[in-house]
Amino acid sequence: MANPGITNTGSAAKLQERLVDIRRNLHLEPELSNEEFETTRKIKAWLKEANIEILDLPNLKTGVIAQIGTGREPIMALRADIDALPIDEETDVPFRSKFAGKMHACGHDFHTTVALGAAYLLKEKEQELQGTVRIIFQPAEETGHGAKDVVDSGGLEGVSAIFGLHNSPELAVGELGTCEGAITAGVDRFEIVINGIGAHAATPEKGTDAIVAASQIILALQTITSRRVSALDAVVVSVTRISGGNTWNVLPGTVELEGTVRTLDVEVQKRIPDTIRQIIDGIGASAGVSAELKWYPGPLATINDAYWAKFASDAAEESGYVTKVLGPSMGGEDFSYYLQHIPGAFVYVGSNSPYALHHPKFNPEEDALLPAAEYYSHLAVRCLNELNTR
Repeated sequence: MANPGITNTGSAAKLQERLVDIRRNLHLEPELSNEEFETTRKIKAWLKEANIEILDLPNLKTGVIAQIGTGREPIMALRADIDALPIDEETDVPFRSKFAGKMHACGHDFHTTVALGAAYLLKEKEQELQGTVRIIFQPAEETGHGAKDVVDSGGLEGVSAIFGLHNSPELAVGELGTCEGAITAGVDRFEIVINGIGAHAATPEKGTDAIVAASQIILALQTITSRRVSALDAVVVSVTRISGGNTWNVLPGTVELEGTVRTLDVEVQKRIPDTIRQIIDGIGASAGVSAELKWYPGPLATINDAYWAKFASDAAEESGYVTKVLGPSMGGEDFSYYLQHIPGAFVYVGSNSPYALHHPKFNPEEDALLPAAEYYSHLAVRCLNELNTR
């Protein structure tokens, strides 16, 4: 079955040109999480140009939810994220970010553009839709809390199935991958503050060395993966920041550590904070220092519904994609929050960038925009038809 063609948009070439213009406009002016006010304004303007309904959700400060179709159930949803990262861009493209320290290094400009393209295609066939499509332009994915804001706003009331899409630089343009079960990891952040007694570097016995204690803690944290959980449970513990001391001949009184824990199993994720506390309390006592854990819970693992994951993959094949079964990623996604409330699936489409996500030179291929928009549109139509049979 071929994906429905483009009608009122004029032609595939014209829509592709339009999508490239939109993506570059967004890329030029990135905004960080919960600061996406101008991005929100732009999205609303582009939707209004196509006479697409925008839901009035006063509690949603940034982001947009559009609606196409009958306005009645069944309702399905497509999601795109809109925020950028605090990264200085290093590409040489003419539309590189004009804001220092801000860049669409994860491709959320790509995702937003794809969702807009799908909205345009769905609007053309609105009279044929057997229900309602909600298109979510979600803020603050990078902080891990934007999805909750969307749910709390009431924008997903009545939705029976939801799908998310992310570009993948590891996949070629024209490839799409997903899987049943966990596709991204649960993501938590931690800080450990180690308080000892500072001393002259020549007389360490007159203090309690927070740096030595911090070093022991860093090494011991790696035993969580190797000795505290099953070898069959995927767990990553990474210390990503060490801060302590300000000169060469003084032992500091305080050292701070920061890092992240990634897990695929919710029960394992729940156990990790207590395990870290046991480690730092034990090392702290033996070293004569105190160690405090600050734990910042993030999104749970994104668990694809088996039925809808296969459904999304089948729709991709119908749209001309080469489909692949992916293994889970230890990266995080707050799309997981939706899947705690609504069944659905998360997929990756190929963007074929030589640089990885979050790299300052990341630049997805724009030829991937139109196929992804057509796929998202086809998936929505196919999903509504399926929901009507239930």
